[in-house]
Amino acid sequence: MRLTDYTDYSLRVLLYLAVRSEGLATIQDISDAYGISKNHLMKVVQRLAELGWVETVRGRNGGLRLFEHSSALTVGEVVRAAESDFTLVSCFNGSGSGEPGAHRECVIQSQCRLKGILEAAREAFFRELDRYTIRDIAEPASPLMSLLGLKPSATVVPIVPAPAAPAASAGV
Repeated sequence: MRLTDYTDYSLRVLLYLAVRSEGLATIQDISDAYGISKNHLMKVVQRLAELGWVETVRGRNGGLRLFEHSSALTVGEVVRAAESDFTLVSCFNGSGSGEPGAHRECVIQSQCRLKGILEAAREAFFRELDRYTIRDIAEPASPLMSLLGLKPSATVVPIVPAPAAPAASAGV
């Protein structure tokens, strides 16, 4: 099974946003990081926003970011949403031969075990993809940030107040 570029780009956008994690990214940022056409990415981002996985902010300082719940999406969920056809062989969709326009039934269909084997392989493929979330493939973020040209955000060290001095005893 070969996934489309659209699916690849969908996963890459989600991964980029998960690694970036802070602030807004632009389509130009993602395009530059991966060397992917902005036009292709615009279509992908529009669909990811329709699915409720990416928030888009309009305006001069706009951009996009991953909704918090989206980092828990499985790779399998993204692939299923991005792909439209998981037909491995023509008999899966009722066409008996691979010839364009052919609608006859395969002559061995009633005794064929191949279809079941291929169906099991497809199910195993998705079971494996469902084992991993966007968060899983975005960790650890540091090496990915470097490869994507992102700068790690400064770590904020909380200021802890000094312990209170013991109260001076009266009369001493």
